[in-house]
Amino acid sequence: MTLSRVAPATLLLPLFFLLIGADESGALPGSPEPETEAAALAEAGAGDAGTPDGGLAEAGEASDAGVMLGLVPPRPVPSREADPPIAHLRPLPAKQDVLARAKKDAKGRLVVPGPNGAVPLTIDPVLQEQLERTLELYQVPFGAVVVLEPSTGRVLAMAEHSQSRPDLRGLATRAVFPAASIFKIVTGAALLEAGLKPEAETCFHGGKRRISAKLLEDSASDGQCHSLAAAMGKSANVIFAKLTQRHLSPESLRRAAARFHFNRDIPFPVPTDVSLAAVPEEDGFRFAQTGAGFGDVYLSPLHGALLAAVAANGGVWKDPVLFEPGADAPSTPGEQVLSPEVARGLTTMMEATVTQGTARRVFRERGMRVPGAVGKTGTLADNKPFRDYSWFVGFAPKDNPKLAVAAVIVNEPLWRIRAAWLGREGLRLGMARLPPGALAPQKDDAPDVPGEEDSEEEEAQEGDTPAPAVATTPAATPPATPEETPAASAMSQP
Repeated sequence: MTLSRVAPATLLLPLFFLLIGADESGALPGSPEPETEAAALAEAGAGDAGTPDGGLAEAGEASDAGVMLGLVPPRPVPSREADPPIAHLRPLPAKQDVLARAKKDAKGRLVVPGPNGAVPLTIDPVLQEQLERTLELYQVPFGAVVVLEPSTGRVLAMAEHSQSRPDLRGLATRAVFPAASIFKIVTGAALLEAGLKPEAETCFHGGKRRISAKLLEDSASDGQCHSLAAAMGKSANVIFAKLTQRHLSPESLRRAAARFHFNRDIPFPVPTDVSLAAVPEEDGFRFAQTGAGFGDVYLSPLHGALLAAVAANGGVWKDPVLFEPGADAPSTPGEQVLSPEVARGLTTMMEATVTQGTARRVFRERGMRVPGAVGKTGTLADNKPFRDYSWFVGFAPKDNPKLAVAAVIVNEPLWRIRAAWLGREGLRLGMARLPPGALAPQKDDAPDVPGEEDSEEEEAQEGDTPAPAVATTPAATPPATPEETPAASAMSQP
């Protein structure tokens, strides 16, 4: 497969540095000259923001001719178990917080002041307010959700909340969250490129979740078999670990991660952490664990939505956009990182998550369904102190993608909602904001019956519980607070 490489879309960044240092009249009282201010902001944006990436600009630039960007992390990757990056998280500086600086204009658009007048953002104010209110209502300790248009990269919502640390801002662009089983998207694409098909079956024993060196060996005890698509849907760790060990090399997995822009800079007006990914070279078992989502790999919510958008776009990566392009702005072609065939296979595998796998229950809730939705869940936990990370990334509709979403929530032992529910709401509320006629009528998914005997058990392990839905317009009074649910040990979950 030929990899096309496109230079980062950095043309908007100089404009941004002018915008964030300006008030309605074009400059902050007592501020330095515009050139000095822009230079200071550029220098600040390249420094350590209190997250695992350190210098942002170094991730995708230091490369010799012919060497693929992202093969080597730009700095040492922290150990999730020994030194969780979220413990070192610091707030986004106010000058760099574009959404906090935005105001509504007479047309109801969110705009930021610029030297030549107000500059509109791509953010949908209604969707943004709905999702912010959802996070606040359910008092999530740490949470963020990003909704974007996959074909253009236009970011439609970037909501966040921290009940534990109300001072925190910028969670949507911080790569302090373990990617967990979201990394199975990368592994799955690499396996498809290695020649496997979504219907290819692998047999196992000892349960889907557990991984040990012994369980990765073929055995007469292998009494259960799943297709690759079902393994993605059910987040079968043992199958992904087995297949990683058999069909991939550290080099091929590193290259797949680099094509999905891990260890690379993502140009965006809000400082965005590099999503670090360490792929072990010498330790074969640790390599297999990494392929199954148990490695030292980190992801920002913005990056998570962009991963889903790659499959939605037929294998094309689109950089995210926050400033509304002008009518005469040229379109950018994007970067073909997967073949269309691999992207279709990956979409088939992600569809299984919603139709028969770990997100099935939450996407089948009556009145809350999102026809044609596909996605991937992920869950991991820190123990001291306890933090329960849950993820959902996906897009909809499958055959005519309009929205991509990523949601992450970090819960304490008692929780109210998790990321699959939040991700569904991001898609559901976002679809309701599409203009009339944007979607052709779609037939709903399969009847609401378990596809296999173990589907109810699997969803219970994933931890999705129904919660009151948020109306498609902000409600005058919030629904009753849902009951808190004890968090199960997430180390064996997808």
